[in-house]
Amino acid sequence: MLEETSSLFDFSMVSAPQLPDDKPDERVLIVLPLADTVLFPHMLAPVFVTDPISSRAVEHAVTDDRTVLVLLQRDFDFDGPRISDLYHIGVEARIQRVRRMPDGSTSVVLSGRRRMRVIEPVDESPLLRVRAAPLHIEEDRTIAVEAMMRAVLSLYEKVAKLSRTLPDDAYVTAMNVDTPGGLADLIASTLPISTANRQQILETINPEERLHRIIVLLTQELDLLELENRIQSQVQKEVDRSQRELFLREQMRSIQRELGQDDPAHRELSTLRARLAAAGLPEHARARVDDEFARLEAMPTMAPEYTVLRTYLDWMASLPWSKQSDDSADLRAAVKILDRNHFGLAKVKERILEFVAVRQLVGPGQKSPILCFVGPPGVGKTSLGQSIAEVLGRTFVRIALGGVHDEAEIRGHRRTYIGAMPGRIIQRLKEAGALNPVFMLDEVDKLGADFRGDPSSALLEVLDPEQNHAFSDHYLDLPFDLSKTLFIATANIAEDIPEPLLDRMEVIELPGYTEEEKLQIARRFLVPKQLVANGLSESGLRIPDAAISAVIRGYTYEAGVRNLEREIGAICRKVARRLAESRPRPLLITPRTVERLLGPPRFEITLAEEQDQVGVATGMVYTGNGGDTMPIEVSLMEGKGGMMLTGQLGDIMQESAQAALSYIRSHAADLGIDGKRFEKVDIHLHVPEGATPKEGPSAGITITTALVSALTGRAVRRDVAMTGEMTLRGRVLPIGGVKEKVLGAYRSGVTQVILPKKNQRDLVEIPLPVRQKLTFTFVSQIEEVLDFVLGPPPPKRPKRTVTKAEK
Repeated sequence: MLEETSSLFDFSMVSAPQLPDDKPDERVLIVLPLADTVLFPHMLAPVFVTDPISSRAVEHAVTDDRTVLVLLQRDFDFDGPRISDLYHIGVEARIQRVRRMPDGSTSVVLSGRRRMRVIEPVDESPLLRVRAAPLHIEEDRTIAVEAMMRAVLSLYEKVAKLSRTLPDDAYVTAMNVDTPGGLADLIASTLPISTANRQQILETINPEERLHRIIVLLTQELDLLELENRIQSQVQKEVDRSQRELFLREQMRSIQRELGQDDPAHRELSTLRARLAAAGLPEHARARVDDEFARLEAMPTMAPEYTVLRTYLDWMASLPWSKQSDDSADLRAAVKILDRNHFGLAKVKERILEFVAVRQLVGPGQKSPILCFVGPPGVGKTSLGQSIAEVLGRTFVRIALGGVHDEAEIRGHRRTYIGAMPGRIIQRLKEAGALNPVFMLDEVDKLGADFRGDPSSALLEVLDPEQNHAFSDHYLDLPFDLSKTLFIATANIAEDIPEPLLDRMEVIELPGYTEEEKLQIARRFLVPKQLVANGLSESGLRIPDAAISAVIRGYTYEAGVRNLEREIGAICRKVARRLAESRPRPLLITPRTVERLLGPPRFEITLAEEQDQVGVATGMVYTGNGGDTMPIEVSLMEGKGGMMLTGQLGDIMQESAQAALSYIRSHAADLGIDGKRFEKVDIHLHVPEGATPKEGPSAGITITTALVSALTGRAVRRDVAMTGEMTLRGRVLPIGGVKEKVLGAYRSGVTQVILPKKNQRDLVEIPLPVRQKLTFTFVSQIEEVLDFVLGPPPPKRPKRTVTKAEK
């Protein structure tokens, strides 16, 4: 390959008279391909030769007559140069000088002679040889050519003055060129144009046409140079103006300082000083602010740290260090507000009223409790916090903690980082404008942790009444009092909250709603809200209880009322569309109208099985969406006594299955099971909805019941749901989440519920209408469960006499 050095040309050669053309006979010449440069006649060009083939071509030409044909390559993506990859018009050149370089390459100085055209290739190995003929050019200086030459020189003079790359004597050299073709070649070799444009000039034989192309290129280059010069002038003016303004501003500050006057920066500092004085800063913060403000006054406004320090003091002045809102202590008004905004939730309302009563007796010195509302989605945890703020007459602020992984989201960034800010706690308190808002920490059970820190650990200080009076934010770097803030956390599952954080909070469980409670909520809150939201408040549309019950039973299956509100909103939107289109619309929504508007029911609250089944028992589970029922299926097959568990069961649930099987094998005779049968069958235990992970020990008695049913052939009652942990001795231990599990079983349509005997005390939390419609059985041994849910053993089939022919 050949590499061009920086564009170096011998301008003195152009002024020399043209060499007389050789005989027009064709010649066989060695080809020297160039990769990125075009050699013009009567020009010098130094190139570097690195390719072995090109090196041999140079060596052979030097030993011969030092003449080569220089051609430009079309493409570079090939292993070696070929004749077909080169342009067919080039320049016959003489090798003036050859020098070996230390890196192994060869420096060659070429002197262009005349244009030549390739006639045909002669040889491609070991050297590129072609047959070429010279191109004879008539250089007539007509009036038109003379005018074009003057135009070219005029444009070239302007370009040479604006360009930083052309030599100082480039224009003088061009003035001394007599021929039009030589002038065009000279300017084309010096302009910063593309290789394709230079090759186009080389292939233009007519000098007049060549000058025309040069005029176009010079005009384009002149426009670019003028634009570049204009941009640089503007930039230089801006730089000079900024420096001049800086100098004048410093002079102005000095003059105003001498005259006792003030500039805008001083007025801004005076305003900031007044804000800091009115912020009610405590003593420790006042000392820090005074030191920082003194530094700010002594610092020039153009200093990089000026903005950082100014922002810090602005935060200090904006925070409510001592400003508090007045609490309302009217118990009767609090009861009315809670009953107006929420239906049910007696335990939560009672706790809020207790806080208001104690506040009325103790006064402002009372410490605010740290509450945690735990319940499935859609039961009103967030809206309950807003109601508490309304009851107390405080500002309500909220932050969502779901997916937060960075500790700096809680504690803020240190001021050493660019763009540092306080944490979300301090930011929301600034928005609240008071030291005692109702602060909701939403989805605290969905906090994450990674290499950036553990936000749940940072919350330990926030939610500890013994520590949050001196909460330390990294940005403020000062203690801030959070003890007067009423923090309310929300979560779906209490088990997902870190134990140290859960220990600092007073947990209040919000269970799922029953159908009757959902009906009341829809009638009092959801239907009026959706009628107003969809512009139907004056339309006379009525949604009676029968239609609402049809939506609850057929189109929702949840613990809360979020999907119920969506379905009611869908009904209202469909009616609103008909009203807008002036089409007939229903004024009374009936269950049949619900099915016509929303489509076929998506859920059916019936028993999972139409008849009692062998090997299928119904358990009760507690998930983030509330309680639900879960069938457990067991199948037997011929084998060698193995046991297979499927359905994404966790380690604890798998251990429960192993414990159940061990109990059955040790009590096989009492259960009426042949002990040898375990060695002849394989057991497959499956829990449906395999995409959902399942964990916990409370399915112990359900697994045992399903296994005994499959091994004995006794069917399990389909109207019974059960829950409870079982030991190897057959004892039934208490479990958690009783209220949610019972409500889930109630929604599923079961009528009998089996619970551990020690969970009998938890029935007080279950709504009275649910307790009246369910029958509860409390057990302490697994034998009681089996006797209650298993049917009679199947009748034995009589042995059939085998005939002689069958034998």
